[in-house]
Order: sequence, then structure tokens, then C-alpha cells
Amino acid sequence: MTKLQSKVRETIQKYQMFSSGDRVLVAVSGGPDSVALLRLLSGLKEELGLRLEVAHLQHGIRGEEGREDALFVARMAEHLALPFHLREMDLPRMKSQKGKGNLEAMGRDERYRFFTALAEERGIRKVATAHTRDDQVETLFMWLVRGSGRRGLGGMPPVRRMISKDASLVEAMLVRPLIEASRKEIMDYLVMEGLEYRTDRTNLAPALLRNWIRLRLLPQLREKVDSGLDERLAHLADILREEEEILERIGRKELERAVRGKYLMRESLLRLGKAMQRRLLRLWLDATLGNIRGFGFHNVEEALKFILQGPPQGRLSIVRGWELIKEYATVHLEKSRGRQRPVCYSYSLLRQGELVIPEAGMKIQSSLGPFTPSAVPRDNREAIFDLASLPETLIVRNFRHGDRFQPLGMKGHKKLKDLFIEKKVPLAVRSTLPLFLAAGEILWIPTYGRSEVAKVGSQTREVLKIKLELFSG
Repeated sequence: MTKLQSKVRETIQKYQMFSSGDRVLVAVSGGPDSVALLRLLSGLKEELGLRLEVAHLQHGIRGEEGREDALFVARMAEHLALPFHLREMDLPRMKSQKGKGNLEAMGRDERYRFFTALAEERGIRKVATAHTRDDQVETLFMWLVRGSGRRGLGGMPPVRRMISKDASLVEAMLVRPLIEASRKEIMDYLVMEGLEYRTDRTNLAPALLRNWIRLRLLPQLREKVDSGLDERLAHLADILREEEEILERIGRKELERAVRGKYLMRESLLRLGKAMQRRLLRLWLDATLGNIRGFGFHNVEEALKFILQGPPQGRLSIVRGWELIKEYATVHLEKSRGRQRPVCYSYSLLRQGELVIPEAGMKIQSSLGPFTPSAVPRDNREAIFDLASLPETLIVRNFRHGDRFQPLGMKGHKKLKDLFIEKKVPLAVRSTLPLFLAAGEILWIPTYGRSEVAKVGSQTREVLKIKLELFSG
């Protein structure tokens, strides 16, 4: 057994990548790393009890060279007596039709989409890719120059669950058996075994960031520092990734304490340090939206400032047409509705009957009866009034600027706006909440207060009873 074979077997055992009986889909491009991966796993399949299959995605980027790559991989699979799966596509054409996008990123997305779908279709539980320690170091630098946090600087985990095209987790696990092997070790192995491989010329173009890091930056750093640079940086990625896992678990526990249904509680954020506030917000948004693509550091800072320091109520546009809605002690998410005209409604309420108010999502029932102890309201969605003090018809409408009422037990009047602020009534509720008026005077603000007008007293003989219910349609 060669030195590289021993290292790869140790990596597989260290991260428990495979179990006996696993069906493994090996992603093979035809390049040196993937050729080495396939031959190494083929040599270990009897010992580990693996059943291998080979997958190759032909992007259509390199024309005839790409088709020759596919043929090369197909022949390798045939030589090893392994099932072969090929998908051919025209990625440049897809990008042209889309009108935007990064060709390299689109290729990576399509590659993983193909592997995931194929694994689900074939009942395969493991997908093996040929990422090496060199790839890990390159990835670390790519995330570093983008200003990433621990998650990005942790690089590529040796094992992770795959994600389907609808962004949901699937059964298959992505494994990287070569993640602790250097590219030099792989090239030495290929030479020693006399193995051929294909060369992708696009990997030699320094215009791409990853290629520039690999071809220009890292060689100079290794020369300036020493030959152990890659190993130390790979260890750094391991440390950051493992610490990130711990912090993630802590953050998820904090999130459980901070969420009530669809609402995030401001108080829970306020008691945390800034670093955990950022983490909690990102976890909540990720759980609510499915992912947080496009939501970077500055977006997080802006959202936290809005939640923690902004006005008691308001809206903040965030990613992909969503808005953060702040209502005093809570925050939740809504799809942006754009500029809408404010709701304005007014209805007449007879002394007996039923009135539906679609704008408020409520149904109102009114009835007459003698004043008895049993006529006392059961909760704040019911109210009774002295019938003799009321006109034949009441008006039910929503809030208007400048509305005032005479609170029960007070001589003067009070602005409804002040009452809403004191009671911390959300803006959305203020705009649709039904108010009951008699001859222009506000009688009742359901759940928040009633006035002196038509109050029940010792002279009351008959009452008007009003009951509110949520309208279910």
C-alpha cells in the first residue's frame, strides 16, 4: 500500500466517511485529483465494502475537449467495471439565456445539482468528490478576501449533508477522502502508478480568482514563508470549522429561547453580546427564509440597528423582496407589498344584527337586553352600553388622524394616538382596528379602552351588547 493510500484510508476512518455496504457515487472530471480518487477508492472498495458508481458532468464549455474528457472518464469506469452516468449540458447557452451570472459558479451549482439528483434517483447515500488540501487552502483565501466570518474561513468540511435543488436536505452525504492529501502527493501517486489524466486548460487562466490564488499568490507565500504553510492553514480551517460548530449549537439554543411562533423577541437579542446577536439574526432569517443568500455583513448590521435602536415600530426592506416588521417587543418578516393606499372604512351598525368588516378580519354581533349581572362582558372583546344614551345607529370605522375620546373615569379627552403608544399597539393593528362611535363620540376601542359615553350606571335599564369575533371567511 502506497503512502497516499494509507493517508486516504486514515482520513476515511477519522471522519467515518463510509460504512460497509455503502453505495458511493464518485464525481470524476478526468483531472488528476478525480482520477486519483477513483483509483484509490477502487483499491479500497473490497476492504471497506463499497459499491462504486461514476458520475461525470460535461458542461459544454470546452467543446471537443470537454467531450473527450467525458469519453476518457467513461473508459475508466468501463475498465474498472463500474456503472457510469453522464450528463451533457450547454452552460454558456444557459448563461446567455439567463443574461447574468458567473459561469464558474453556475457550473459548480449544476454539478452538485446533478450529483444530488442522481444520488436520490439511484438510492445512493454517499457522493465522493476529489477536493484536496490545496483546494482547502485556496478556499480559505477566497473567503478571506471576501471578508467572510468563521463559517467561510472554515473551508470545506470533510463530510456534509447534501442539499437538493429545492434547497432541502437530502439523505446523501458529500465526502472528501482527499481533503488531507496535497496535490503534490497526488501527482506523485499518478506518476508512480502510471495513470493518465486530462488537463482542463481553464484551470490555467489566472483571470479567475481561485486560479490566481493557486498559480500566483500561494507559490509566492510558500517561497516567502516555508513549505509547511499549507498544512498550518489547513489546520487553521479545521480549528475555525470546529469552533463554528460549537458556536452554532449555542446560537440555535439561544434562537429557541428567542422565538415565539413567527416572532423574534427583541428582549432576547438585547441581552446578548454583539457577536451572538449577529449569529442569532442570521440563524432566524435562514430558518424563516430558507437561506440568506445576498444577506451580507452590512445587511446584518443595518437590520440589528433597526431592531435594537430604531423607532418602536417600522419596516425595513431586506433581501429578495422581504421586509422586517418591528412592533415594539417583536420582529417578524413579511413579503414586501410595495406602496399601498391606507385602508379606510366606515360602516353603520344596527342595534341588533351582524356586521362583517373584511378590512379588520372581524365579525361584529350586536344585541339588546335588560341590564343584569350576567350582562357583564366576559372579556375585552365584548362591551355593553346604556341603550338610552345611544342613537339608533352607531358608526364603526377605523382610526383617523386627530381622533380623541374621553376615557372611562376621566373628565377630559385623550388622543387615540397617545393611547396606542402607551398600549404599544402595532401600526398594522391601529390602521384596521374598528372604533365604535355614537353621534361623533368614540364609545369603545376594542381590547384597549372605552369611554365615558353611554356607560352603564345605576339608572341603566336596558343595554346594547357588542361582541367581536375574528372573521374566518
